[in-house]
Amino acid sequence: MTTEAAFSAYVAARRPQLFRTACLLCGDPHRAEDVVQDALVRLYAAWDRVDRIDNLDAYVRRIIVNANYSERRRPWRRERPTEPPDVPLDPGFPAEDADAIRAALRALPPGQRRVIVLRHIWNLTVEETAAELGISPGTVKSQTSNAVAALRRSLAPAFGTGTALGKGDVR
Repeated sequence: MTTEAAFSAYVAARRPQLFRTACLLCGDPHRAEDVVQDALVRLYAAWDRVDRIDNLDAYVRRIIVNANYSERRRPWRRERPTEPPDVPLDPGFPAEDADAIRAALRALPPGQRRVIVLRHIWNLTVEETAAELGISPGTVKSQTSNAVAALRRSLAPAFGTGTALGKGDVR
């Protein structure tokens, strides 16, 4: 398979998941599209070296996190979207809950949002998340705990006392 064909096959298989991750990190589908596009450009530039990369998905997630950092620093990106993004959270998620969950995720500080996305959307371990973000496992644990507590408080009115994020869900 040629280099371009292999890259195209990877992008075709992973783009929806990468876009969903970027949306959850950014809170805006238009910015997420820019982040994914930037990440894919960076990946293409390094594509001839991917055979030396142990975990390509982890490498691409790290590119997306870094591309999101870069996007946030650009002055024209400091505007906030006024409408909630219309991006599916997960194929099995009830549509009526999506707006409340997106709003709660957008309200999290960026560090907590990144940890939640990597831990609970990508199902990474504490150690994998720490390695991908370049932070300590203790920071991952405290960020996760704080984020889950904030999500629980934020989502309690929408879901009542039996929220989808029960006390035992913190990993």
